[in-house]
Amino acid sequence: MSRERKKAAALHEKMQILRSITHSHALSSTSIIMDASEYIKELKQKVARLNQEIARGEEATTNSHKENSFPTVSVETLGHGFLVNVSSDKSCPALLVAVLEAFEELGLTVLQATASCADTFRLEAMGGGEVCMCA
Repeated sequence: MSRERKKAAALHEKMQILRSITHSHALSSTSIIMDASEYIKELKQKVARLNQEIARGEEATTNSHKENSFPTVSVETLGHGFLVNVSSDKSCPALLVAVLEAFEELGLTVLQATASCADTFRLEAMGGGEVCMCA
């Protein structure tokens, strides 16, 4: 077999593989290449759609995580008083009431407090009395 015939046979075989991969029904090499080009465009569109879905899924997961996250609480003793910091990634006005009721139930006197319930929740309270770390 001549060198040119081997090249032609190899090219024909590769075209048949390309035709098979791209699900083309074309017979001519030009048509097979055109079908392959369209197939590649479709794949790129699918990849773009999947990337968008992934991005929306990650955003939804992030938002869901924020909605389900618990507030962070830290308590420090200051001599005969205390400092309480409460924070949450989401606004939660009912949390302020719950924290203040907890102070009252524990018999703690809040001397100074700063709270924000706009986009996130933040509370810093300083007070007097003994801190009860009951379980």
